[in-house]
Amino acid sequence: MIQFNVEGMSCQHCVGAVTRAIHEQDAAAQVQIDLAAGRVSVESTQSADVLKAAIDEAGYTVKGTAA
Repeated sequence: MIQFNVEGMSCQHCVGAVTRAIHEQDAAAQVQIDLAAGRVSVESTQSADVLKAAIDEAGYTVKGTAA
């Protein structure tokens, strides 16, 4: 599982936008988002770099991977 710390997510629209961005890279990805913690967890066959770029392109700032 890949976990990202993401800034700028504040509502369900944000959750949908980030989820869609990830699914555009891997339609079978499993995405869990914790708005309060600013954390996105992804089970995917794509690399962390590809997923980070997709989140960035959706307009959100990835501040690194979470432990």
